[in-house]
Amino acid sequence: MNAPLPRCCVITPEPASASAADRAAFLDRLSAVLARGETLVQLRVKSLDAAAFASLAAAALARCAAAGAHLMLNGPIDAAGVMRLDGAGWHLDGTALRAAAQRPLPAARWVSAACHTQDDLLLAARAGADFVTLSPVLPTLSHPGAPALGWARFDALAAQAAMPVFALGGMTRAHLDDARRHGAYGIAGIRGFW
Repeated sequence: MNAPLPRCCVITPEPASASAADRAAFLDRLSAVLARGETLVQLRVKSLDAAAFASLAAAALARCAAAGAHLMLNGPIDAAGVMRLDGAGWHLDGTALRAAAQRPLPAARWVSAACHTQDDLLLAARAGADFVTLSPVLPTLSHPGAPALGWARFDALAAQAAMPVFALGGMTRAHLDDARRHGAYGIAGIRGFW
């Protein structure tokens, strides 16, 4: 990583649809998020096909670059696709994390990973992740019924991580100090940040 890692990571929700109007509304919302000073955004879009995701990612990357923000891609894309988007990083979901036998991008590109267990943290280290999200810390509306780690378990897992850990799941900006007291580098979220 070349630049300082921000303490907050904004994770996008899905666009309402693949329509041009919904894509434009999504990008307008991203611009508003960037205008308030956010500098780390994860484009998490699973509902689009690879071509539509690449198009949205290119537009999001242009807006992030203009604002001096970092963009992490989390969708239907591979390492080659990420490399075609100059400056973008890659957030490895569980499938991509398990498939990564080594760091999938050059050191100048950030790699992050979604982690839920100690084994995931070990896989993230093997993949050369620059940082990870560890979740869910608290109950969350986006994953109802998923057992929450709680702060004690989060703290124990974060202490074993070989890289900075972002607390994810039920987070709002008000949780940053508490998260840091429990071993988090920072916090990430959708609802409380977008």
